[in-house]
Amino acid sequence: MALFSPPDGRGDRGAVSRNQVRIGPPIENGFYYDIDLGDKTIGDGDFAAIEAKMKELASRKVSFERKEVSKADAIKYFTEKGDEYKLELLEGLNDGEITFYTQGNFTDLCRGPHIPDTSFIKATKVMSVAGAYWRGDEKRKQLTRLYAITFPKQKELDEYLVLLEEAKKRDHRKLGKELDLFTFSERVGAGLPLWLPKGAALRERPDQLHEDGPGKSRLRAGATPHIGSKALYETSGHWEKYGKDSFQPISTPQEGEPSCSSP
Repeated sequence: MALFSPPDGRGDRGAVSRNQVRIGPPIENGFYYDIDLGDKTIGDGDFAAIEAKMKELASRKVSFERKEVSKADAIKYFTEKGDEYKLELLEGLNDGEITFYTQGNFTDLCRGPHIPDTSFIKATKVMSVAGAYWRGDEKRKQLTRLYAITFPKQKELDEYLVLLEEAKKRDHRKLGKELDLFTFSERVGAGLPLWLPKGAALRERPDQLHEDGPGKSRLRAGATPHIGSKALYETSGHWEKYGKDSFQPISTPQEGEPSCSSP
C-alpha cells in the first residue's frame, strides 16, 4: 500500500513524497518501508498522523493494478522520475521479471502480490522506526525504516498488541536480567550468555531431577549429535531462516552430503 502519498495524487502537508519511498517488503509480522527523507526525520510523535493517513487512504477502496513491464520501459520510467534507487534494483532484473503496481496515481516497482483494494485494511499500527543502510551496506546512504502492520479487523489488531505486551513480560532477556540468571558481554560475543549462580542452578535442575532416580522423576534424559546433515535443518526450516548466519558447513567423508554444527 502506498502509505505516504494519497491515491488521487494531491499533496498532503507532512506526507512523505512518493519519490522518497524506496523499498517496502512484507515481513513475518507486518512490513517495513525504507524511505529517503533527506534532512527530515520521523519519530514516535509522528506515528499517530501516519496511522490516520493510512486509514484515510484505505477507506477510499482504491484498487491495486498489476502490469508486466519490459526492462527498457521500466528504466525509462524511473529515469524520468529521477529514482536512482529503483534504477539500481532494475540492474539485477531481466525481462519477464519486472512488474509495476499502480494505486491511483502512484506507480511503483513491486513483485507483489497485493490485496485487491485498500478496503480490506481496517486497522493500522506503526510499530517502530529505525535507521537502515541502503541494501544493507554500511558504506551506502542511511535511510529511515518504518515498521508497521495492518489487519482486516480492529479486534485483531487489539489482540495482537496485547500479545506483544505479554511477550515483552516473558522476554528471556528481560527476565534474565531481572532475576539475575545470566548476563552478556561484548568481549565474549553477541548472544552468548554468561550464566550467573542463580541461572546456573536453574540450568542444572533438569539433570538433578533425572539423577534422583526413575522412582522420583518421570524425566528421562536424551542426547543428540552436535552436528547434523544440511537436509535435517532444511526440513526443520532452520536452514532457510538462519542458515547463512548460524550454520557452518563441515566436510564429511561422504561426498555431496554436507553436515553442519548445531547452533
